[in-house]
Amino acid sequence: MLEKVPGLTDVPKLLSRYVDIRCGGKSISIEYAWIAPERGEAPLLVFLHEGLGSLAMWRDFPQRLCQASNCRGLVYSRPGYGFSTPRAGDENWTVDFMHRHADEVLPALLQALHVDGGRQALWLLGHSDGGSIALLYAAKVRQLAGVVVLAPHISVEKCALDSIRKARIAYESGTLRTRLAPFHHDPDSAFWGWNRVWLSQEFTNWSIVDDLPAIVCPVLAIQGEQDEYATMEQIRGIARHVPGSVILEIPDCGHVPHRDHRETLLQKIPRFMQGLPI
Repeated sequence: MLEKVPGLTDVPKLLSRYVDIRCGGKSISIEYAWIAPERGEAPLLVFLHEGLGSLAMWRDFPQRLCQASNCRGLVYSRPGYGFSTPRAGDENWTVDFMHRHADEVLPALLQALHVDGGRQALWLLGHSDGGSIALLYAAKVRQLAGVVVLAPHISVEKCALDSIRKARIAYESGTLRTRLAPFHHDPDSAFWGWNRVWLSQEFTNWSIVDDLPAIVCPVLAIQGEQDEYATMEQIRGIARHVPGSVILEIPDCGHVPHRDHRETLLQKIPRFMQGLPI
């Protein structure tokens, strides 16, 4: 349980910083924050948020996990989210937007922040869309210590599209926009960039299954049994295509395991990172 993990009682608020990177021929400002940089040579854990997330929407989970695993952390908001450069009003994301982030944005950010996976133990932790991006990055980069994914997507399922349609209704006529507003400089940028591409006809056949066999680092895939955006096929598919991967199916848990079962993750993930059975 959480109270048995030492050092989780005093978690300071993250201090956002900004760095400019170049992607697609233009300059983009990225909001980011370091966690425990004073830990020197400790492993670095990079957090990749969900499709409506941002640096702040992780709340204190990154700090608590870094404390529990005795590692450093890097949290950031992708372009279009949080207080990074917003998406232009007339910009529609293309079906390969997660591939492009894994291939272009994340490498550019790590380079700008002088993160070298060849010289330090580098881990990725991604939630939902961020989990898919983490898997895509791992399929291309061999210098990773490991990947942890929470409720990742490897293909499109009907339940995901149904839930995303419900999110559109909640945003247009409910309270979702108001609830997202404190976490994004431009909530319309974050919501419509994500919602429109996922509900586009072209996205129906989106899949990263063919990318998975190229992953050679350790992978832990976690999903709630009541995930409203996916069935267990998402992480079971990872287990079939990534040799040696570990999956954790959590009962009474929805699409946000680090909210619904935080204590479980604070115990299981550090053990996985240490190479111990979970």
